[in-house]
Amino acid sequence: MRKIALITLLSLPLFAGFFPQTVDTSIKSVQGQSIKLHSSFPVVGMSGVVVHNYGNDLSAITNRIIQISSDGSAVLSSIDVLQHDALPTIKTNVAANDKVIGGYLYNNILLLAPDADTYAKITASDNKKWIHPDLYAVYLSVEGEEGVTKENLADFAKKYQVGLIYIVRKNSAVLLDPISGKIVSQKSMSGLPKEGRFPFFMRLEALDSGWFGSDAKTGNYYNSMESL
Repeated sequence: MRKIALITLLSLPLFAGFFPQTVDTSIKSVQGQSIKLHSSFPVVGMSGVVVHNYGNDLSAITNRIIQISSDGSAVLSSIDVLQHDALPTIKTNVAANDKVIGGYLYNNILLLAPDADTYAKITASDNKKWIHPDLYAVYLSVEGEEGVTKENLADFAKKYQVGLIYIVRKNSAVLLDPISGKIVSQKSMSGLPKEGRFPFFMRLEALDSGWFGSDAKTGNYYNSMESL
């Protein structure tokens, strides 16, 4: 068991700091859904976007990609870059030399924390664009979602331009890339409350619709975060 834990730890980023850096690179080659990057992202499991240049100072994000190997191998993601009924769907194929932004929107972070004190300490310690969990709670209520899942985190991230999910677990913290569904960083934490507010800290005291309007809102914060 200790050997498995060590392998898991070594597979996570060895760069300085907790947050993976956004990087610029380009497409080296494309074969179907498989892509090779000219230079790799810092961490396997990081997602990114492809930017195609149409000429005449016109460019657009056309696809999402996910790095699957440290050698710069990546695959196209099925998650749309932008969903809006009033906008046309971009159907440009990914091509060699297209620009790639790895860790797209990684500065925009949703923090799921056990209590107000933990939330305040974390947000004060790092200069990021923190997406307040109130917004995610309202999303869950409106969508009728029954709990925090990787699937609804991915949908929320797409709709609200979120790059990372910062999840406080028992004695640790992890960064989840919602597009790939992979943990891209982790660290130990101390001084956390014994029990957390379920489903997570938010300022909203009462939501009467969807999941929050039922008895399903009772549970264990740390257990639910470990399942992600």
